[in-house]
Amino acid sequence: MMKMRSYYNLNTAILALLFLAFFFSKPTLQTSSSSPYPKYPPPPPCQRLVNAYFALQAFKRSITSDPQGFTSNWFGPNVCNYNGVFCAPAPVDPKCDTVAGIDLNHAGLSGVLPEELGLLTDLALFHINSNRFCGTLPKSFTKLKLLFELDVSNNDFSGDFPSVVLNLPSLKYLDIRFNNFQGSIPPALFDLKLDALFINNNKFKSSLPKNIGNSTVSVLVLANNDFQGCLPSGIGKMGKTLNEIILMNAGLGACLPEELGLLKKVTVFDVSFNNLVGKLPESIGEMTSLEQLNVAHNKLSGEIPASICSLPKLQNFTYSYNYFCGEPNKCLSLPAKDDTKNCIPSRPAQRSAQECQAFYSRNLVDCSAFGCQSKRWPPPPPPKVSRPPPPAPKKPVASSPSPPPPVYY
Repeated sequence: MMKMRSYYNLNTAILALLFLAFFFSKPTLQTSSSSPYPKYPPPPPCQRLVNAYFALQAFKRSITSDPQGFTSNWFGPNVCNYNGVFCAPAPVDPKCDTVAGIDLNHAGLSGVLPEELGLLTDLALFHINSNRFCGTLPKSFTKLKLLFELDVSNNDFSGDFPSVVLNLPSLKYLDIRFNNFQGSIPPALFDLKLDALFINNNKFKSSLPKNIGNSTVSVLVLANNDFQGCLPSGIGKMGKTLNEIILMNAGLGACLPEELGLLKKVTVFDVSFNNLVGKLPESIGEMTSLEQLNVAHNKLSGEIPASICSLPKLQNFTYSYNYFCGEPNKCLSLPAKDDTKNCIPSRPAQRSAQECQAFYSRNLVDCSAFGCQSKRWPPPPPPKVSRPPPPAPKKPVASSPSPPPPVYY
């Protein structure tokens, strides 16, 4: 172990000397025939750029395929001129430039992410979507305390949820969709102060954490995973921030929670292609910003609440492939709607009468049986009503003593 460490330190020292030699390769006080003034060597580079040079050279070595030649100019110490690398004044030292962003989107690169990327401690943006990177995220990412946007979507990353993202205090935008991450979702993910979260199209298989309502995101996309359970009632706590929620094909079951009515700012709500049962909550009619509502391809039943189709901004309502048995006329006047493959009388393209009869002949759905609803505490006892004290018993009226009982001989 000591030999390996010494070898690493020796290589680092050699690279540092070569890096500095590049800057000081010109002799000092050199004069020119055109100018009587001496030429001084350039100032020594900031340590941040030295670190960036080591990090980006390690990154280039870890890239196994670059068909477009995107990193062909990644040589030499001037890292700010590398394709996809963006520099800015360092936050703690404005006189010194630092690498603030890396954008390799759609570069067609293959490879892995090296641990040396943790040297880019001023990095605020890291975008590598639509490539063929594999492996997982380096543990050294915990050193990226200023990282604001992390987008590694549409690659071949795998393994458990990259827990390293839970230790990025400045992170606001997280996009890991279209990869092969698997396992469960850590509850701590929903305690992060994010603005947008995309984890769709992976292989996550677990129930949604009950603290999902702690999230501060405005956009939440969890589609195309297998969460095997209900949508927690705590979702209603996101009413102050949430604008869009996409839960399509997420493996959800049970009934939709009444707390959805608390999501007053949501414009898009999509829970299509799940196994939801029961009725549509009447409270959805309180989602006054709703523009697009999709509950298609579930096992929902009953009548569509009139309050939903009366929402002032609702433009598109898709509720096909369910078992609804009634809809108010208001729904028919929406700009876009799809009510096909239900059990609604007198409407075209519905399920057969036999199929609908077989469905409704089963026991009615008891949403409380799934254990997903928020606990309903019993109402407090009614207040005690003060009543006048009962009247005192009347004293018996004095009377002559009763005669003794007769004696029979």
